[in-house]
Amino acid sequence: MAKRKQKSGAWSKDEVKLLKKLFRSTSTAEVAKKLNRKAASVQSKATALGLKKTKKYLKSIGRAK
Repeated sequence: MAKRKQKSGAWSKDEVKLLKKLFRSTSTAEVAKKLNRKAASVQSKATALGLKKTKKYLKSIGRAK
């Protein structure tokens, strides 16, 4: 699990790297848990970075056509 050093909510380089690695094929809640952040914060950062879930992941949870 990545550890947060900042109290301001700023994202460390390691956190961003892990977010980019996990987000596309892992539930947002699970990524948030691993990063010790709220799911809304993870979703917001992923959106800001242009990250999206893969079609394969969305299909696996019944959200892709």
